[in-house]
Amino acid sequence: MMYKNSRTVSKYLAGSFIALLLLAYVQSCKEKKQETAVDAMVKVQEEGDGFVSIFDGETLTDWKGDSTYWRVENGNLVGEVTPETLLKSNTFIIWQGGQPDDFELKLEFKIAESGNSGINYRSDLIDTIPNAMKGYQADIDGKRRYTGQNYEEKKRATLAYRGEKVIINSQDNPEVEGSLRANVKSNCWQSREVVGSLGESNSLKTKIKSEDWNEVHLIIKGNRLQHYVNGVLMSDVNDEDTINRKLKGYLGVQVHVGPPMKVEYRNIRLKNL
Repeated sequence: MMYKNSRTVSKYLAGSFIALLLLAYVQSCKEKKQETAVDAMVKVQEEGDGFVSIFDGETLTDWKGDSTYWRVENGNLVGEVTPETLLKSNTFIIWQGGQPDDFELKLEFKIAESGNSGINYRSDLIDTIPNAMKGYQADIDGKRRYTGQNYEEKKRATLAYRGEKVIINSQDNPEVEGSLRANVKSNCWQSREVVGSLGESNSLKTKIKSEDWNEVHLIIKGNRLQHYVNGVLMSDVNDEDTINRKLKGYLGVQVHVGPPMKVEYRNIRLKNL
């Protein structure tokens, strides 16, 4: 009788142990599913910030430029000038997906010390020069002298040096032919007022990494143009020049006339405002 009861108890304990194991397994699966659901939700939230990738990291789909200077390599958009391909004029690769007006742009860049580049926006195409643009530019250079400033390519030249908050006005007598170029001296627009400081230029330079990846964030809304590098506001322009300013236009990146150089861009994302 005692032997029979012992077998019964053993069977009961064994069954209970298996049941506990099954319960633990089910609970573990449930928790994993919950974690997966949370991860998916976080991913959706991250992707739901309004930014859309405009460079796929594999092809030049939706981009137009001279293949002598532009290619995709290791997932990056690469612009390179060699001793055999020195430029006579600046050349761009231009996004074909539209002409943004109010937007935010985020991307990362890495540039050789000898390099000179920039991100053009709200720009026009130049019919007489292949793959050329004129318009606002978030300046980038390998020596970090100009990176972060607002320079208007083939137009009003420097609008804001790094560390400046400025108001831009039109030139006197804008109806007079040649008055635009006459208002540029020492590569800088003369009808501008510095109304605030974002920091000393050399101090801000220390926030920019040399020959390493940096993140640019442009916030372009109405007539206010803000250039951030690595989360730091480098220049802030209010363009009150209703004669010369642009409120929409093409987007592109540049390789500049000069010595052999290489610049790389990645994670190019655009959000329309």
